[in-house]
Amino acid sequence: MSLGLVSPHRDGGTLGMKKRSVMTESKRTNHIGKVADFLKESKPRNVPKVKEQAGVSELIEAFVQSDHSRVVYVVDDQERLKGIISLGNLVRHFFFHYHDTHIDSRHLISMAVSETAKDFMHENALVARVTDEVEDVLKRMIKNNVKEIAIVDNQKRVIADLTIIDLLKYYKRCA
Repeated sequence: MSLGLVSPHRDGGTLGMKKRSVMTESKRTNHIGKVADFLKESKPRNVPKVKEQAGVSELIEAFVQSDHSRVVYVVDDQERLKGIISLGNLVRHFFFHYHDTHIDSRHLISMAVSETAKDFMHENALVARVTDEVEDVLKRMIKNNVKEIAIVDNQKRVIADLTIIDLLKYYKRCA
């Protein structure tokens, strides 16, 4: 994926176009900053979270209530991040018969025993910290094909989230 800006330049007496990356352009105009800077400039919003023991109805409700996120963060009783559940994974699980051409008995067993958020979640989610540089977070997100990332404190408690769309808006303000 290449985000780029096109700008005019002179090349041998003719007007041409030169492509620059968003990160190159931002370095040229000013420093993007740290995640903490992003948070200061952003409107507070509810981060979609559920406890590990949350049932399926709570999980669905967390997705329905979120107007910006396509993931739900699974946290323990101390609000520490334990995993994530993507909307895509939830949809594939509940509507598997639209995705699979045949019914797999292993999938039916998996569905039958999946009752809590802990059963659905993927562990080892990519995270960012307020002290991270926004540019470094963006690079990690692109490298790992992640569109949303949890921002955690030193105890790994989810304090905010960040999406690629947020980063595009932030870049636009900084440029």
